[in-house]
Amino acid sequence: MKAQKLVAIVLMVVGAGLVFWGYQMSESLGSQLSKSLTGSFSDEVMWRYISGVASLLVGGYLFRK
Repeated sequence: MKAQKLVAIVLMVVGAGLVFWGYQMSESLGSQLSKSLTGSFSDEVMWRYISGVASLLVGGYLFRK
């Protein structure tokens, strides 16, 4: 059971890192320019947000299980 908790913690840390990395990318000048022209974030930012949240959710589920 300890291995599962360790994997869960690693997934949550990686997920938080990906969300933070996506946030950092969304605040860059290029991303702000792209958002103002297209109205949405770039694909790279969205994939980091999506994978980060998914990793956080799976890690949280495994940790509580």
